Amino acid sequence: MKKIKLNGTVFSGGGKGKEFLELSWVKRQIKEKLGFTPYPGTLNLKLNEESIKYRKLLENAPSERITPADGYYTGILFKAFIDILKVVIVVPEVPDYPKDVLEVIAVVNLRRTLQLEDGCEVTVTVNL
Repeated sequence: MKKIKLNGTVFSGGGKGKEFLELSWVKRQIKEKLGFTPYPGTLNLKLNEESIKYRKLLENAPSERITPADGYYTGILFKAFIDILKVVIVVPEVPDYPKDVLEVIAVVNLRRTLQLEDGCEVTVTVNL
């Protein structure tokens, strides 16, 4: 099975991922499509130059879509791993969304579980 590895640096976001994940229709769709209720918050990664190029390969990976309510945008979900921990990459289909940012969710608080803080390097693996 072909895999891509995306490497990035942890940084603090503005809280929009947390707000999004607390919406009942988002939680319901993630539960239905992926089988878990996400921790309300995303792990934000600033991708390195090489990983920005590889991020385009996500288009070939199996995915699910969150169908948005009025006033919101679609979110594309990709199953992935950080080490052996199952995670999901969320790619918001928002105009001008930065290509060097990766948002990652899981059933647990990833910062706490993986003992991460701003500046830590993380590798996310996606099976194509």
